[in-house]
Amino acid sequence: MKKYFLSLCLLLSCTSFFGLFQASAAQAPSPTDFHDISASFAKDAIQRLAKRGIVSGDGTGAFLPRNSVTRAEFIAMVARMLKMEPVPNDLSAFRDVPKSAWYYGWVHAGLNLSIVEGNGYRFYPNASITRQEAAVMVIRAMKDNGYMNGNTAGQYTDSASIAEWAWNAVGKATDTGWLQGSKGQFRPQDAITREETAMLLDRVLQSGNVLTQINLQTPANVHMGWLYNGTTNQYISYAKRAGLNVLVPRWYYMEANGKLTDHTDKELLNWAHNNSRQVWAMVGNRGNAEGTHQVLSSAQSRKSVVDSIAANVSRYRLNGINIDFENVMPLPQDRQNLTAFITQLSIEMRRLGAKLSIDVSPDLNTDWTAAFDYATLGTQVDYMVLMSYDQHWGGSPIAGSVSSLPWSESALRKLLTQVPAKKSIIAYPLYTRDWKIASSVSSEDISLAEQGHRIRLNKAPLTWNASVAQYEAAYSSGGIQHRIWTEEARSLSMKHLMAARYPISGYAYWYPGAETIDVWQAIHNAERYAYYSFRI
Repeated sequence: MKKYFLSLCLLLSCTSFFGLFQASAAQAPSPTDFHDISASFAKDAIQRLAKRGIVSGDGTGAFLPRNSVTRAEFIAMVARMLKMEPVPNDLSAFRDVPKSAWYYGWVHAGLNLSIVEGNGYRFYPNASITRQEAAVMVIRAMKDNGYMNGNTAGQYTDSASIAEWAWNAVGKATDTGWLQGSKGQFRPQDAITREETAMLLDRVLQSGNVLTQINLQTPANVHMGWLYNGTTNQYISYAKRAGLNVLVPRWYYMEANGKLTDHTDKELLNWAHNNSRQVWAMVGNRGNAEGTHQVLSSAQSRKSVVDSIAANVSRYRLNGINIDFENVMPLPQDRQNLTAFITQLSIEMRRLGAKLSIDVSPDLNTDWTAAFDYATLGTQVDYMVLMSYDQHWGGSPIAGSVSSLPWSESALRKLLTQVPAKKSIIAYPLYTRDWKIASSVSSEDISLAEQGHRIRLNKAPLTWNASVAQYEAAYSSGGIQHRIWTEEARSLSMKHLMAARYPISGYAYWYPGAETIDVWQAIHNAERYAYYSFRI
């Protein structure tokens, strides 16, 4: 069993298509005329791949077609073929993949998309990748497990040497003509050469609709972020680096007296208007349950707030409004009155040509969400934003994840039974919690940047928990045990890949500025990769 596990782990890691071609992560290699490929059976494939920036030479005009390929080289080539970006994950998955290595970002780009894996601690980036490992990795990259093609592997005279975990992939690679043997043998344990790799990737690109899909422009989903705890210049910086096309500044609050406070930042507003960003200004209730009850209970007060919101939309040329009412009383009349308020507001927003969105927590049939009639509200708003976090909230008596993958998907699936997917946006956390485990449980909200700092400072080991799709970190400080369920590039990639299986309209984040910058590169990869629908 240990031997099988190590082989499986070795199969699922890599280094950059050519160890000699250590192109920087930020720039793909340039096409080159190679002086040593005239006799290679892969000459044409090598030249085509070089033109696409997928492969390169050693810098002296040599391609070295018969040299072997390392695991790191192979994943870098596959990632380039898929038009992925290298991602320098803030939390490193492998002890043998240093952040200073040229292949660090490529290995983690593949890991974030589950194209490669490791044994939790090692990736063996400089080990030569075998032909059966290459088959598995490419089949995974094409979103196919090869399940229906497993019997084909049995045609080889050396089929007994094909590992069980590679059997189906070898069958699929054989049936597609991507990777075949010679003289009746597949040679599964042999290191794949550079020219064999070039032929493999070129054949993949020429199959079915693969090249068409890779050349497609990814659709422009909604990417919205609540702006919190920063200056105008910081908000602009956050919007740029995150690629936000919808800004949600916290400008308006409905007070208990029915008045609407106005904190409009005209500098930010002008920047957004001049840089093709929409502004859906947030209207909050400060979590004031009693005050919200008083306002919603009065038809006159509801109308006054709606009129004030509409006046601001018109005055500031806002593109939309985002309603964020939290801690609304679980009373039948508040449920009815909240629905009446949103219905009235939606009429005004349509009249003004502005979008109306409302933030909701996952529907867990608790008092926290009792005032929200999801189905009816969904008919009135343009978008419903599912706040897919606080699974274990700050005051939770049990330590746990802020947003585990199964919990997040369950919440989304339930929402989609009540609200159309085209009106749904899922929001993800750019924060987590540092839990103290003592006689009682307590926690502290921390940003993703602070999370990495504490993990490194305390030398907290990371353990990947596949059941929640997150790393868990544990350390001791002052005699108190701490645990963190992390949010970072890998966990957020997996959440985006999950959500992309449903035709929702986009994503939101609480809150830009709390993340590490690698997160946005990872999210960009996940959205692009999720959009591929290969037919081979």
